[in-house]
Amino acid sequence: MQHETFTFQDADHQLIYVHHWSPPRRRPPKAVVQIAHGMAEAARRYARFAQALIRAGYEVYANDHRGHGLTAGSLERLGNTGINGFNRMTDAMAQLTDVIRARHPDIPIYLLGHSMGSFLAQQYMYRYPDKVSGIMLSGTAGRQSPKLWFGIVLAQLIAAIHGNEHRSPLLMNLTFGSYNKAFRPTRTDADWLSRDKAEVDRYIADPYCGSTVFTAGFFRDFFRGLHEIHRRNHLKQIPKQLPVYIFAGNKDPVGGMGEGVRRLVEMYRKLGMKHVSCKLYPGGRHEMLNEINREEVIADIIAWLELFQPPLLGPN
Repeated sequence: MQHETFTFQDADHQLIYVHHWSPPRRRPPKAVVQIAHGMAEAARRYARFAQALIRAGYEVYANDHRGHGLTAGSLERLGNTGINGFNRMTDAMAQLTDVIRARHPDIPIYLLGHSMGSFLAQQYMYRYPDKVSGIMLSGTAGRQSPKLWFGIVLAQLIAAIHGNEHRSPLLMNLTFGSYNKAFRPTRTDADWLSRDKAEVDRYIADPYCGSTVFTAGFFRDFFRGLHEIHRRNHLKQIPKQLPVYIFAGNKDPVGGMGEGVRRLVEMYRKLGMKHVSCKLYPGGRHEMLNEINREEVIADIIAWLELFQPPLLGPN
């Protein structure tokens, strides 16, 4: 497997770093998979998944979002996504899609978003409805509870008083503090990510993962984004023929132990979307690509990709 990194500038002239994995001998791929990683992680964590996709005939691109990975610029800048960060991260994903399209004309592109990346991908679905051939959502959820409004108001208040770049342990705890409770007695603060202890330890040891306290500005924009992506007028802009595959563990607290995932599937189907499928893995936690049954998960993803290769689908 070959690996390269390159950069492009986003609308604010921020350098966005991209990881590209390809087979050792270049040949036209069946399709390209673009990955949008989650909060408090980095694109390079998807190298193992990329290798499996390459063996199946695909190529893989994944950018580090603002405030993450190499794009952050330094460890001290992790967790600071700048002004309007949620929307800007989605915009950068669309720019990367255009870069991929220029490199691979006439080859299908599929977008996989995990966790925060899955919510960015949900926004991508209506803001950039014609750019990709399908969407995969991992570790995701549907419409948030009314408590989200409290989070929006609190984050706005903290940002107004202390500034956008203020690091907020309170907002971090409100967002993640309860996730580990279902797995007591716990070995680490990240047990909710996976049943695979080695993967949890690898996450904790990675300086680009987990330990960063994100800014008040990030949370304000993130919470607003979580509200915006499920507005009726936005959802109606999603193409009805767009294939969507949602997968998660039924013990993932981000997805409400499966309930939030089911609500999302139901919401899309009520919109009249024709190709929405879902798989909940018993006992699986938040990072199904790093779970003890990850080979099964990856095989299911590849099977879905094979099923929804154009031109099998009709017009939107």
